[in-house]
Amino acid sequence: MFVIPANTLTEATAAIEDVSSRIEDVFAQVGHELGRGHLIFKELNQGLATLSEELSGAEIEGAATALQEISARLSELAEALPAESALLATIGTSTAEASSLLKPLFKHIGMITIIARSARIEAASLDGDREGFLAFTQEAYDLGKAVQGSIEGCARDQQRLSEAVVTAAGRQKEFESRYRNQLVAESAELGQAYGGLRDQRRSSSQLAVLASTSTKKIAEAVGSAIISLQAGDSTRQRLEHVSHGLGLASEASPSLVPEPDTSDDGARAICQLQAALLRDAQREFGGDIGQIVRALTAILHDAGSVVGHGRTLFGSADGGSSSFLARIKQTLAHASTLIATCESAGRSVDEALGIVEDTLAKFRQAIAGLAEATVDITLIGMNAGLKASHLGSRGSAFVVIANELKATADQVSVGAGRLRPVLDGIERSANELKELRVQGNATQLANLEPQILQALREIETGNERLGKLMSRLVDEGAEFEGLMNSAQGLMSSLGEGSAALPAVAARLETASAGAQRPQPEAQDQAMLDDLFARYTMERERDVHREFLQSLGLASIAAARRVEAVEAADDGIELF
Repeated sequence: MFVIPANTLTEATAAIEDVSSRIEDVFAQVGHELGRGHLIFKELNQGLATLSEELSGAEIEGAATALQEISARLSELAEALPAESALLATIGTSTAEASSLLKPLFKHIGMITIIARSARIEAASLDGDREGFLAFTQEAYDLGKAVQGSIEGCARDQQRLSEAVVTAAGRQKEFESRYRNQLVAESAELGQAYGGLRDQRRSSSQLAVLASTSTKKIAEAVGSAIISLQAGDSTRQRLEHVSHGLGLASEASPSLVPEPDTSDDGARAICQLQAALLRDAQREFGGDIGQIVRALTAILHDAGSVVGHGRTLFGSADGGSSSFLARIKQTLAHASTLIATCESAGRSVDEALGIVEDTLAKFRQAIAGLAEATVDITLIGMNAGLKASHLGSRGSAFVVIANELKATADQVSVGAGRLRPVLDGIERSANELKELRVQGNATQLANLEPQILQALREIETGNERLGKLMSRLVDEGAEFEGLMNSAQGLMSSLGEGSAALPAVAARLETASAGAQRPQPEAQDQAMLDDLFARYTMERERDVHREFLQSLGLASIAAARRVEAVEAADDGIELF
């Protein structure tokens, strides 16, 4: 007589019922957490969509364009500084050359007045037409004095011009040495800010797509996990059926309606059948748990990716709460200070340009007057000399003086001709410098600042709202992550607990083993048929049939069940 130890059946039943009860609790809790997590992520996705819309608006595009423009202007200003310094140096050199050319003009014009006075003295000694000769010499003298006054005015203007150019060149050189590198650096930083704004705008538009895709994937993963959770109830039922079978294999307990006793071979057969059912149930359940854990892992990965993207989009890469708009405002403040410095430093250059224009106008006017005066003086000298020559030896001295007057006037004309191209060169350099000043005008740069500030103000009106939104997203993301981690932990723990079931099956097999395979009696086979009738999953029936076949038996209930299924054509599939 072969008797299965009662404690083996009791311990096996207790282990099975423990797993069965945990399945119900765990699957109910995980189902709740999945449902809550799904709702949270839907809210999370709506928040991210709002964030994307806020950060991809036209205001950011306008600010980015303005930043790009001011960056280009600062770069142009930095590039123009060496050219401006070179032009100022050229103007300074040309001004010094003009000064050197003015000195001989002073000498020659002074000589004209001296010669005119000598001619007047000589004219007074002439007998014939004395008054006419005196008028000639007086006119020459007056012209010489007028030209002399004009040239003296040019000399004063030239001195003022030289001082202004020297001052402007010195300030320009100092500014270039101190601030050119800063201009280049600020231009580069503003360029990076522009690129950052463009990237933020592009990323914000991509965020909506990413969130939508991730939401779809998460919804699919949640749906898959929920379907897999249905396996929990199936496994729980299968474990209940195994516990019931083990109860039949144990010794009969007192009852008002005693059931037929089970033979020893029948008890062995039932134990081995329950061991087979237990192994199969645990194998399928382990696969279901693995699928649920994988789904939860995928959900966590996608949700973390979306929240992390939104966190980076709003603030720094480490998820700080500081908005990138604040960093752009700081960059703009540095650029604004530098622009003001440029504007201040450029005033001396603009003042020098103003003096150049004024001086050149006076110079050209003086040279034009000088040209007319020298022509008149030359004609006066020629006429006076010609008239004096008719007087013979008495007018020879006056002829010599008149020729000297003409020769000196010619030298003045040559000197004025040398001065003219120098003035033309100063004018060309001044025009080039003026053009550079217009392109890099600090006032124009400063005019861009209100445009950028306005754009940033428009964005910043929603910045506080974005901060609150991001905080909510982070909090909800943390709650979502906590729920998924909890669900994942529960499922992993349950999987570890159910992994002990094969060992329970092994003990049952060992306890019910014998020298020969069991030979169930008639009442035992009826009991096996009753067990078959309890099954609710087709997989249980398959395992039952395979076990009976291994004993060389066929179940009447099993055969009837197959016939009923084959006869039925209602389209309903069993589990």
